[in-house]
Amino acid sequence: MSKNIILTHQEINHKIKRIAYQIYETFVDNDEVVLAGIAPNGYVFAEKIATELQAISPLKVTLCEVKINKQKPEDTIQTSLSKENYKDKGLILVDDVLNSGTILIYAVRHFLDVPLKKFKTAVLVDRNHKKYPVKADFKGISLSTSLLEHVHVVFDENNSHAYLN
Repeated sequence: MSKNIILTHQEINHKIKRIAYQIYETFVDNDEVVLAGIAPNGYVFAEKIATELQAISPLKVTLCEVKINKQKPEDTIQTSLSKENYKDKGLILVDDVLNSGTILIYAVRHFLDVPLKKFKTAVLVDRNHKKYPVKADFKGISLSTSLLEHVHVVFDENNSHAYLN
């Protein structure tokens, strides 16, 4: 199968900056935000957004790694922070690709057990093939692709890219 590059390294960096600014605008009234990244790639994306947010805003940014079984998302979800660490705070759930919405909706459900000031979602690529009523509040790019195509995001120090195959 051939690789069709849909986002280059430079384009991904631009999307990260734009999403960071959008998050700052949305959470400007908050002192702190929690970026909860779905492991593995969503967490890497959250780290990159956090770095950018800290450079452009006075917000205290806390990272949280979300571990979810992607084959059985209904299984118990583990987070690197306890519920007390994100209670009554603004939280952004971050993933690299929003495919069917299955992973995102189960992760959203997990965070709904705790009262939050504000809850948003961010993805780099939104595929527009949702099975569940979930949307990305902040997104890098929206793609209409066939169900047979797959989007892959590679985060590399000097050659991050997203491709379709």
